[in-house]
Amino acid sequence: MYYTYMIRCLDNSIYTGMTNDINKRLEEHLNCKGAKYTKSHQAKKLEAVWRCKDKSLACKLEYQIKQLNKTEKEKNS
Repeated sequence: MYYTYMIRCLDNSIYTGMTNDINKRLEEHLNCKGAKYTKSHQAKKLEAVWRCKDKSLACKLEYQIKQLNKTEKEKNS
């Protein structure tokens, strides 16, 4: 099982990623040990999460979300 997720950062920006262990990955982001982006923008909370049956689908969903502007991302969260 894979997950695509959106994290709200302290500056109100949204980070999107994918993982096969959502709890571990969220902890990494919250402790500034995740992605470079969340290290510099400080992750605040998990905004949304989608379960995907395989890595390929999770990657495709992540890509689609990253193509959206912030207003469109807000509607999906």
